[in-house]
Amino acid sequence: MSMPFYVAPEQLMKDKADYARKGIARGRALVALVFEGGILLAAENPSRTLHKISEIYDRIAFAGVGKFNEFDQLRQAGVRHADVKGYTYSREDVDARSLANAYAQTIGQVFTHEMKPLEIEILVAEVGRATGHDELYHILYDGTVMDESRFSVLGGEADAIASRLEESYTEAQPLAAAVRTAVTALEAGRSAEEGLRADELEVAVLERSASRRTFNRLTANTIAELLQETSAAG
Repeated sequence: MSMPFYVAPEQLMKDKADYARKGIARGRALVALVFEGGILLAAENPSRTLHKISEIYDRIAFAGVGKFNEFDQLRQAGVRHADVKGYTYSREDVDARSLANAYAQTIGQVFTHEMKPLEIEILVAEVGRATGHDELYHILYDGTVMDESRFSVLGGEADAIASRLEESYTEAQPLAAAVRTAVTALEAGRSAEEGLRADELEVAVLERSASRRTFNRLTANTIAELLQETSAAG
């Protein structure tokens, strides 16, 4: 009788984590940052139809990096969860923290019990009605939740992008300056000739001043105009 194959639990968890990190690192990065008028989310994404950044509910956005089919399934589940909760109770009862906890439980369950972990990182962002009340929840491939206050970086080259953000970020930036800050950070490691064009970017905003639905996806033309505005000002 053959002996069953044994792998130490700590080695199995390490192998899963390494596998997930390598998959995520191959993807393009995404940043979210708090600015004067709300929360800006920006990603390197040349596709016009496969979105990394989406609306979940009135004041809540979802963003994901890694395998699109994996994080898009979570996005859809989040929309259903928010709709049911808002309909059953009230729209004010739908909040980013409970949604992030639900995502963390699902992702952590897969990481612990399934052979293959999810090769994704996701972000749940909620814009507050006043400055200082914004929420950013960064959920890792193993279900770990990080509550981040000023900005969050997901995906490949995260350390280099975060370092560049630390150098240039200020919370009181207007929209045009925030877009430039995000794009400059995403260009970390590139030469000036390899800078990102507007049509290679996906940018959306959660607008603090909006009365109900705050999510606004910026067009490539709008992104280009905002980048030109900051270039002219500089």
